[in-house]
Amino acid sequence: MLLPGLWLPRASMRWHAHRLRQAGYAPHLFGYAPVTRGPDAVIPALAEALRTPTDVVAHSLGGLLALRTLQRYPDLPVGRVVCLGSPLAGSAAAEGLASRALGAACLGRSADLLRAGCRDWHGRAQVGVVAGDRPMGLGQMFGQFPGPSDGTVAVTETRLPGLSDHAVIPASHSGLLFSDEAAQLALQFLGEGRFGGPRDPSPPGAVA
Repeated sequence: MLLPGLWLPRASMRWHAHRLRQAGYAPHLFGYAPVTRGPDAVIPALAEALRTPTDVVAHSLGGLLALRTLQRYPDLPVGRVVCLGSPLAGSAAAEGLASRALGAACLGRSADLLRAGCRDWHGRAQVGVVAGDRPMGLGQMFGQFPGPSDGTVAVTETRLPGLSDHAVIPASHSGLLFSDEAAQLALQFLGEGRFGGPRDPSPPGAVA
């Protein structure tokens, strides 16, 4: 199951879907309307789509929705989740954007989730995060990032206690959607439950 991020159609995940299909997976693109519907409407629909055994690859907000869904429905048969640039610990850019009238409207009903992030992970599914550290994106106009970022999400915002693994690669937030390295890491995690090799000097969930 592939989940796009905020403001992006499910077609934004087609490149990763193609890579998954080449590796023998049968990817399904899940579309949703995070601005107008929000998590309260999206999470039950996503839970219904995850009733059969599956894994998840999600970009940005999609990762938060995946984890929140699994926290609300802990018996769903999801084995592994790969989050690409997801601000699991909350988004400073969303916080800054929400403080502006027009920005709050752009975030819509997903504003609270983006600002708050997720609780520490204690679910059955293994969760791995691929973060980018190339700061190219509009998010840096709205939030102050502590340390490296992908231009929209800080690396520290992608860390959460309970993660199985965490990797940082040279990619921007949108670049994670078309990164060969991100795709390779996602496939490795789906197959093995880890990324393998020393790619991130900080342990999963650490704040650095």
